[in-house]
Amino acid sequence: MAIETDTKLTSSHWGVGVVRTRNGRIRTVEDYSGEPDASHLNGNIAASLNGDARVLRPAVRSGWRDGSACERGRDRFVEVSWDEALDLIAGELTRVRRDHGNRAIFAGSYGWASAGRFHHAQSQLKRFLNTIGGFVRSEGNYSYNAALVAMPHIVGDGFRRHVAEATRWPVISKHTELMLLFGGLPMRNTQVSDGGMSRHRMAGNLAECVRNGVRFVNVSPLRTDVDAGLGAEWLAPRPGSDTAIMLGLAHTVLENGLHDEEFLARYTVGFDRVAAYLSGETDGVRKSAEWAGKISGLSPDRLRALAMDMASKRTMISCVAGLQRADWGEQPLWACVTLAAMLGQIGLPGGGYTIGYGVNGHIGNIARPFRWGAFPQGENPIKDFIPVAMISDMLLNPKGSYRYNGQTRVFPDARLVWWAGGNPFHHHQDLNRLRQAFQRPETILVNELNWTATARHADIVLPVAAAPERTDIGGGQSDNILVPMRKAVEPPGDARVEYEIYTALSKRLGTFDAFTEGRDQQGWLRHLWAQTQDAADAFGARLPDWDSFIAGDIVEVPDPAPGQVFLSDFRADPVANPRPTPSGRLELFSDTVARFGLPDCPGHATWNVPRDQAEGRFPLALLSGQPATRLHSQFDNGAVSVAQKVAGREPVLVNPRDAKTRAIADGDVVELFNDRGRCLAGARVTDDVMPGVVFLWTGAWYDPDFGAPGHRDRHGNPNVLTHDLRTSDFSQSPASHSAQVDIRRFDGPVPAVRAFDPPEFTTEDPVGGV
Repeated sequence: MAIETDTKLTSSHWGVGVVRTRNGRIRTVEDYSGEPDASHLNGNIAASLNGDARVLRPAVRSGWRDGSACERGRDRFVEVSWDEALDLIAGELTRVRRDHGNRAIFAGSYGWASAGRFHHAQSQLKRFLNTIGGFVRSEGNYSYNAALVAMPHIVGDGFRRHVAEATRWPVISKHTELMLLFGGLPMRNTQVSDGGMSRHRMAGNLAECVRNGVRFVNVSPLRTDVDAGLGAEWLAPRPGSDTAIMLGLAHTVLENGLHDEEFLARYTVGFDRVAAYLSGETDGVRKSAEWAGKISGLSPDRLRALAMDMASKRTMISCVAGLQRADWGEQPLWACVTLAAMLGQIGLPGGGYTIGYGVNGHIGNIARPFRWGAFPQGENPIKDFIPVAMISDMLLNPKGSYRYNGQTRVFPDARLVWWAGGNPFHHHQDLNRLRQAFQRPETILVNELNWTATARHADIVLPVAAAPERTDIGGGQSDNILVPMRKAVEPPGDARVEYEIYTALSKRLGTFDAFTEGRDQQGWLRHLWAQTQDAADAFGARLPDWDSFIAGDIVEVPDPAPGQVFLSDFRADPVANPRPTPSGRLELFSDTVARFGLPDCPGHATWNVPRDQAEGRFPLALLSGQPATRLHSQFDNGAVSVAQKVAGREPVLVNPRDAKTRAIADGDVVELFNDRGRCLAGARVTDDVMPGVVFLWTGAWYDPDFGAPGHRDRHGNPNVLTHDLRTSDFSQSPASHSAQVDIRRFDGPVPAVRAFDPPEFTTEDPVGGV
């Protein structure tokens, strides 16, 4: 007889879920009833956590265990006891630290992991490693790394603060007349936010903008990068041409004397250098609307008219994060600030610019009123790091030098890699190169829920509990709601909560007291809640005691800044509120950056041709983006994600013109290819994507067919096609949106997708009993 248990709340990066269980297993996770516009991604959780791919027991790669040469990613695994797995890990940590030092441990562990203030995968791992002498970390992120490095030079302050201070959408709805959306405003991105989002507010705020007559212009190769309900004008440029478009608009403003000279003189430095570049005085090339039209494919007349409109109306310029994930990705950011400064509306309600709208569902909608308690990572004695997108470079070129943000740095010699809470075989570029790089370390450890490609490339895989399988506190990085996440079921098989794993390891390594500080899981949860209560008291809000909170419903605290306008204080008084740049103003030309001596970044916004386009070997631009069916690669084997596959593969959007010339019909299995790799996908023929461009969603679990040419991916992961070059030596950011490919109908026998199957296991034990 089936036994239903009481429901419990959980929290994910895409919202609050109501967990329903049966016979000790998760039956469904439903959307919270109070949601105004739920994402429905909770529908992925149950099928994934109960699926065949779940890691149930500690496992060791056979070739690593017996010293054979079988490469990672193709080898079999042996399931072992927890004691054996932990003894092996403790021994490897001790060996690497003794022989090579802690600088030989890399634990960047980039990824979104699960929501929760205590059971945060990277914080747990990094705290543990810090108690044994530290590790080399990664710096930055794949979403907007170029902004993290470049914007402090241009505007001052860290870019994360810029995002937190973005002009609120209710302000835009009241004051903005024209909103120019470079890269659109993808609603699929606004389903999620790091750490959790408990209210999806974007649809309601945009509806208010429409009611108030805000006019939207979508500058993107993809029509659906803006919701149809906004009635946006669609201008479809060639991918990678946004900087040229912004410069062409700026030239028109300058040429017609529409730039705000008073604003430029009072609030910026370096406009004279920008004006010389726009006029062609610097390089002999006028950055006119005709010049921009030739590069972008847009009508010069339309660009000129748009520039005149921008100068005559309260205009907000929005630049999505995806523009910087391309060759020379720092430049559209700089050009966006430059164009907005020329219009002179920065700091006014509804005017200026924002970089990052649409990165997640909170920007411009809500903010965290105070800092929630969080599991402390402690102090890392190792100060070395690598830029987040240089994993392959580090592993393939140990002790090699590289440039970064004006510095010359040296890669560490990583002998041991530990990954927790992320999936580099989803987010990193050129996966064939990453596979080569993952053969180099002596030991790779991975904590995982499922047998992803990252787990398959590990030497030791540790099965870990998922969010509904442990008790935690939900609180997003920029949310105003706290969620009681009560444990709903026990972890399956031998999976463990990560705090228990590190506690057991710390006993073996003599750091138990330093890691635990005398607290068990319940002790830490109560401690973090007490910290959160103290912060709430200082803010003027009251929170319930721990027992009432964890047994109750969500708790909402006030929005700290509903009328926020970005840089309004600076505009009101730039002397009293200077920007933290060398000049105290917006640096349209930066002497600091110019002194870096980078030929592709001379100190102001500059146009450079994307590298794959310059080679001209493949005719179609490949774009990829966050899907509406999951967060990145999380729970790709869940019900919502699987239901949207085409022939079991990730959909690729193809324009009818490109499909016709290649005899591709909607629903066909197709092969995308270039010199770096190839993958299969399911064709969706649609005029929502412009001719000359294909759009393949990110996050399909990497599924190489080692018997096929180029180890063809069977499932549709775009990163087998993207190059592993950086934006530039300025920020060393990922540049995946600058790939060129071709596509053809796949007419041979279609191979089965194996991404959701577990690896092959063996019970053979060359070194003594399993």
